[in-house]
Amino acid sequence: MGNDNIVYIGKKPTMNYVLAVATQINAGTDGVVIKARGKSISQAVDVCEIVRNRFVTDATVKEVKISTEKLEGEGGRISNVSSIEIFMEKVPAGERKTEKAEKPEKKSK
Repeated sequence: MGNDNIVYIGKKPTMNYVLAVATQINAGTDGVVIKARGKSISQAVDVCEIVRNRFVTDATVKEVKISTEKLEGEGGRISNVSSIEIFMEKVPAGERKTEKAEKPEKKSK
């Protein structure tokens, strides 16, 4: 996956990123990586879920990576910033899995 398939989440409206991700997936790419740091992490998750549930229903989350990055701020101060990478891909119709939660069996006494 090249750098063309990466969508960096920032301060723009959520739907801008949704459109970018949906366009990448529908263009026939291998997959899309949604990356975000700090306060943008929740927006990255929103983008992923909106794409998956409303725009490209056969898209799935392949992998999620979370990490901490050390960034040097003003005055040489180092701060820890959380980051997330969400790997999404389009699954062919014949290979889709249904994600239904199974009910636990009741144990008889």
